[in-house]
Amino acid sequence: MSWLAQLSPEIRQYMVVTGNYWAFTLTDGALRMLVVLHFHALGYNPLEIAMLFLFYEIFGVITNLIGGWLGARLGLNKTMNIGLFLQVVALAMLLVPSAWLTIPWVMAAQAVSGIAKDLNKMSAKSSIKLLVPTNAEGQLYKWIAILTGSKNALKGAGFFLGGALLSLFGFEGTIIGMASALSLVWIFSLISLKKDMGKAKSKPKFTEIFSKSKAINYLSAARMFLFGSRDVWFVVALPVYLASTFGWDHWYVGGFLATWVIAYGFVQGIAHKITGTKSGQSPDGRHALVWALGLGVLPIIIALSLTFSWHAETMLLVGLLVFGAVFAVNSSLHSYLIVSYAGEDGVSLDVGFYYMANAMGRLIGTVLSGWLYQGYGLAMCLWVSAGFIFLTALISLGLPKHQTQGTSNVI
Repeated sequence: MSWLAQLSPEIRQYMVVTGNYWAFTLTDGALRMLVVLHFHALGYNPLEIAMLFLFYEIFGVITNLIGGWLGARLGLNKTMNIGLFLQVVALAMLLVPSAWLTIPWVMAAQAVSGIAKDLNKMSAKSSIKLLVPTNAEGQLYKWIAILTGSKNALKGAGFFLGGALLSLFGFEGTIIGMASALSLVWIFSLISLKKDMGKAKSKPKFTEIFSKSKAINYLSAARMFLFGSRDVWFVVALPVYLASTFGWDHWYVGGFLATWVIAYGFVQGIAHKITGTKSGQSPDGRHALVWALGLGVLPIIIALSLTFSWHAETMLLVGLLVFGAVFAVNSSLHSYLIVSYAGEDGVSLDVGFYYMANAMGRLIGTVLSGWLYQGYGLAMCLWVSAGFIFLTALISLGLPKHQTQGTSNVI
């Protein structure tokens, strides 16, 4: 392990942060698939399954808003470790006797998991800003793309893992294994993460949780509708549709969703090459607008194929894979822009506010996914997705055409 000692402290910290994020994401993806498939098999309808994730998303909104403030006051190492610990608690909550696994109890466990997930994500994304030299925008975009892309590839692996382990070991056995593995990661993180990483020089007031940057406000609104456009069909509608309409079992459903998210993560990881940074230019608001417009066409095509029964299964599966690739570029662009726009001192405040909007979009998408699918079918979910994407494009018109550092665009 002598090669580790030769690496710079920043690279070693990046590796620890990324390892934490990977381990957490793997269990988070597996847990999502476990809950959807297990409770669908128990006879829960799509809206009831969506409600299981309601607190996950609500507490994600609250956590991102408050978590950024906590990160600036306590340090990102502490918020990341708290997130890991809370995920272990959320998993343990699902090990109660089956009679206790009522909707309110599972919603409470998902609330804890939602807090854990967004503390972990906010901490990971914010810390990258601190580990990259100032004005190294190309390197910042590359590191953000790799972190985000690898995370989503692992989330896809988690979907597959959740479906596979549920079939092999059952619900309880899978939960025990994941909780044990994540506990070891948490202990390692407590030992390895640098103290006071990301702690603001002056402790921010609670009233500073809302962003004063015009660029960040526009980007946050665009992000909200972007992620609402994905989750309105992906969270509940798609896995239930695949199981009920195509008759797929847990392995097939988990495998397809895993393939989707892994491909999505791979594209995110190379997005810095796709969007022109090889020429030395980092993306700006113009790139975000163009890629959003391109994405909006895809759910319309898929929805029309379902409505008119034109090669519906092929168009759905291939179309959603293409959607995933284009969505990945949009997401990676946004992830870079927020870290670029954010001020270095107290970076977690800006990043936390932005991911609060991200969580709000997921919340809206999750609730609509169950309600729209139950009442109107998958095609309607895709039409709403297209509407959300075009709102994202409209809001993106307000993003700076050249990069804005810190909070120079103050309103």
